[in-house]
This record gives sequence, structure tokens and C-alpha cells, in this order.
Amino acid sequence: METISLPRKTREFHNHHFDSTIWNDFDFREDDIIIATYAKSGTTWVQQIVSQLIFNGAEDLEVAEMSPWLDLRIPPKEVRLPALQQQQHRRFIKTHLPVDALVFSPKAKYIYIGRDGRDVVWSMYNHHANANDLWYQALNDTPGRVGPPIERPTEDIVQYFRDWLNKDGYPFWPFWENIKSWWSLRRLPNVHLIHFAKLKEDMPGEIKKIADFLDIDIDPAKWDAILEHCSFDYMKKNSIKSVPLGGAFWDGGSDTFINKATNGRWKDLLTKEDNERYEKMCVENLGEDCARWLNTGEI
Repeated sequence: METISLPRKTREFHNHHFDSTIWNDFDFREDDIIIATYAKSGTTWVQQIVSQLIFNGAEDLEVAEMSPWLDLRIPPKEVRLPALQQQQHRRFIKTHLPVDALVFSPKAKYIYIGRDGRDVVWSMYNHHANANDLWYQALNDTPGRVGPPIERPTEDIVQYFRDWLNKDGYPFWPFWENIKSWWSLRRLPNVHLIHFAKLKEDMPGEIKKIADFLDIDIDPAKWDAILEHCSFDYMKKNSIKSVPLGGAFWDGGSDTFINKATNGRWKDLLTKEDNERYEKMCVENLGEDCARWLNTGEI
């Protein structure tokens, strides 16, 4: 049987968004849940699912406050860590780091969400193109930024995709290493991989798998409420609860952050050559098995 060693942190990751050093000071609890993803892959959706499982279908949960993005450098760790220490409920924390830039603990359970990179970019573009001055000020002007500022995007979404592909995640952070690092841990007992397309295809079945992984018994009397509260329509209506600062960083507010939750918007815009290049790079960077999972959800 293949033996997989627990990963160790080997580097720090800094840019306009990240300060990975916070993980060095984070005090894990036995039942912590870490929700990991590259970004724009269904993170908020899975945070909502986990919150519903923990709180048994409760209404009006302040998910964005309950489940912070730990390695986002604002607010600083001197603010974020004490707030997490004070939480009494089972903690569920978000990260966008690759595995080797965080502290991996055997105490925690890790859920990683994958999504076709083309869908990621289309969602990322909406996120980036609708960001307002407050977003740029927070990321670029708050003391502690390492590296160049993030700039406003081109108006051409296809060119945005090509730049992202050519420069490996530009202007955010590298894509391939993030996917590959988490894929390599898929057989660890405290790691569970899910896929955006599978959540869309069978949300009830995927929620049950997540509950089993987290050792949470679903209350049958609350099952319908859990499903309703995890639906896109419910999350859209209550988006102010799920989005950082209630959506203050985006034109259109929290409704902009929780956009369409659809896949395939790139199909009528990318050329055959664009798609072939993306698919070729998937295999070259990830291997055939991981590339198939990333683009289809099939393992």
C-alpha cells in the first residue's frame, strides 16, 4: 500500500493578497475544518454547506465572519488570530494557499474544491472587473504588501484568460502548483476532494459525502432546510451574509461576488487553439489523472 507522508511547510507566500506566516502561529484544535481551493472554484458555496452541517440548517448565519480567509493579509494576524481563538463553535477556515505554504495538521480535516480552470477564470474576471476603489486601496495601499500591486484588468475577457494561462495565474497567483499540491494528498484520510461540477450535478449526494467526511450526523428533520440554504437562489438572496464586508469591495455589492455559479461561459468565446493549449498545459503540469479530474470531476 502506498504511504503518503504528511506535508511540511517549506516556504512563505506573500503578494498583494497573501501573508502565509499566519499559519506559523495558528493553534489547531482537534476538530478544525480547513476549506481550501485555488479561488473562484466554489469556496463560498462549500463554506455555506459546512456552516449548514455544523449549525443544523440554521437561518441567517454570518458565514463570512465565522469562516475567515486565514492567509489574506488584511486584517493583520494580530487581529485575525485572537478572533479565531475566541470562537466556541467548530471552526471552519478558508485558505487559497498551496499545501507547502501552510501548516498541515493531522488534527484538522481538509476539504479541497476543484474546478475547470476556464470556469475559474470567467468567475475571477467578474470578481476582478467589478472590484471598486476600496478593494484596490485595501490590497495595494495597506502596509505589508510584498511585490507589485494588483492592477485593473483588461476589458477583453479572452485576453484576460490568455494572460492568466501564459503567466500561470496572473494577476493573482500560480494555478498549477495549487491544484497539484492538493491532488497529491487525495489519499490521506483527513483530506477530501470535491469538484464544482459534481456539486452542481448532485448537491444532496455531495453534501452527504462531506457530512460523512466531517463525522457529522445529518438531522433528517433539518435536511430540507439544509438543502434550501445551500441552494444558489438562497445564497444569492442572502449574499450579504456570505461575502467579506457584505460585498463592500465590489460594484453591485455582495450580489456581484456571488455571480452566476455556472460553467461553460467560455465555450463560445475561446478559440479551438485556446482550448487545445489549455488542455495540453493541464496534462503537462498535472498529469493525465489530475487533469481529467480538474476538468470533469471524474477520478
